[in-house]
Amino acid sequence: MPGISGPGTIDDLVADAHAAGYPDMNVRRVHDWIAKGLLDQPRLRTRRRGSDKAEHSANQRRLLLLLLDKRQHVAHLNALAQVPLATWLRWDGYVPTRQAQRAWVTWVGRGRRSQEVAREGAVGLLEQVGHQLATPTSRARFVRIITELGNGKALTVRGRAELLDAVRDVMEPETAFAASGLVRALGPAGAPMTVDTVVTRVEALRTALSRTVDGKLDGVLLERGRAVYRASTADYLAVRSGLAAEAGKLTDLFRQPFLQEQFDQAGRQLLLVLGMELIHRRPKVPPQCDGALRAWPPGSRWTR
Repeated sequence: MPGISGPGTIDDLVADAHAAGYPDMNVRRVHDWIAKGLLDQPRLRTRRRGSDKAEHSANQRRLLLLLLDKRQHVAHLNALAQVPLATWLRWDGYVPTRQAQRAWVTWVGRGRRSQEVAREGAVGLLEQVGHQLATPTSRARFVRIITELGNGKALTVRGRAELLDAVRDVMEPETAFAASGLVRALGPAGAPMTVDTVVTRVEALRTALSRTVDGKLDGVLLERGRAVYRASTADYLAVRSGLAAEAGKLTDLFRQPFLQEQFDQAGRQLLLVLGMELIHRRPKVPPQCDGALRAWPPGSRWTR
């Protein structure tokens, strides 16, 4: 960005914001954004006598201006945390893992916010897999059960059976499937979305959410999730055009996402990858080869 050629102090960040037309940015807000992972901690500089003000890298200065631009389109800082998350997921040298970890906690949040994340995931999944003949009652039950699981409810044997029944009710309503005995599979043959894969997806989302809310999701796991994300995305991009050709009415799910969509989807995509890594990790088996993850590769819109 014009005028940014090197690292700068917190005063320089505030000056950058003011020069870009954001007069409400101040030192206190920069500190708040650092605590939430929107920005990284500055690098301390020391001298023999005294010390200079800590510095933020040139990339962090540029990130601040990007955040200020994106802030105009979101209602809460939780959503804005997806900007550094998406940057960390896709590109090296801009956002360190320590910052991504704080941004991740900010995006997931706690209490009402984590409930919103769980419910948004449930509603988004319903939009993807719900059959047009599914009743309003079955749809409401689907969203309720998945939201409760995402918000920390234990998945018992009985609970899993109820989840399976709820997924089947919206994907394969009796009015359309009882007589035929057919099994519904959405999307291309190489990456079908079935009742079983949807249940696995819900289990993955629940596991990742619970681990985060309990404070047990560390930088090591995040980095492992990023490695899986990148490998799976590379595999997906190699076959994306073929999947789109087979997808029929769902072709749009496999188009190349716009840059804004990549930012908006970063949290949910990472949530799914982390969850799949937690529940399906197997020694000596590349995580990206797991069939359930291939059913909704991170680069596709299955993970919205």
